Amino acid sequence: MIYRVIGITFLLIQLCIGAPIEMPKKRFPTAIIVGVKKAGTRALLEFLRLNPHVKAPGPEVHFFDKNFHKGLEWYREQMPLTTSDDVTIEKSPAYFHSKNAPERIKALNPNTKIIIVVRDPITRAISDYTQASSKRKRLGLMPSFEDMAVGDCAVWLKANCSSKVRGVNAGWGAIRIGVYHKHMKRWLEHFPFENIHLVDGEQLIKSPAHEVSATERFLGLKPTVKPSNFGVDPVKKFPCVRRSDGELHCLGKTKGRPHPDVRPEVLEMLKDFYVPENQKFFQMINRRFFWDS
Repeated sequence: MIYRVIGITFLLIQLCIGAPIEMPKKRFPTAIIVGVKKAGTRALLEFLRLNPHVKAPGPEVHFFDKNFHKGLEWYREQMPLTTSDDVTIEKSPAYFHSKNAPERIKALNPNTKIIIVVRDPITRAISDYTQASSKRKRLGLMPSFEDMAVGDCAVWLKANCSSKVRGVNAGWGAIRIGVYHKHMKRWLEHFPFENIHLVDGEQLIKSPAHEVSATERFLGLKPTVKPSNFGVDPVKKFPCVRRSDGELHCLGKTKGRPHPDVRPEVLEMLKDFYVPENQKFFQMINRRFFWDS
């Protein structure tokens, strides 16, 4: 019912201004933010929505990994109503490390624009752990980050991490996702590099307008997002959207949550682990990100 009301309202507006009539409809996305988890994907989408031509479904759809069996029409139904002037974007950051998502997305539309947000994999792993730890409070405290990353493998770990790589439990998901080149390889096997846009998650925090404008251009949109659209959360120091009345709209209490302190020797072990992995990634994309690791 609500979509019918929206459609009628849109039709009346078009008639009043004498514009060609085009009814909004639900369309498959032409761009997908496929990852990386805990690198800033939600922030990027929220900031992109400052552009009135960017439309996206509310929750993460997870069609190409968890809900593929529900079919394409179910997927279309999750999308917002748009016109041909709009860009429909979906965001499901688990797609990045999914073995099936690249092939399935290509089968639907080989011209899909793929957006990937990356950040320092050590920071990403700690953020991943922090989120998982907060969700497990009801079940009891998780082991420390150090125990998970470099300690003895716990029996409840799903991954087989009995054989360490440079002293690090590379089988733990929080560590494994950050080995970007292994996942990126699958995307480059299915999409040309010009269809892939990489966003620096660290710069998205420091200079959101710059990263968002670059993404708008990648989407074929005229950049509309400006530095004046942002402010900074006075407590978390995380970028927030500045509304027209000057008030700040921040992403919620789960964003920018404090990370645990990690012992320096563990950080050094993680750095030694990631340096060669990062180099492989940089060579693959012909670009370098200036992370500490």
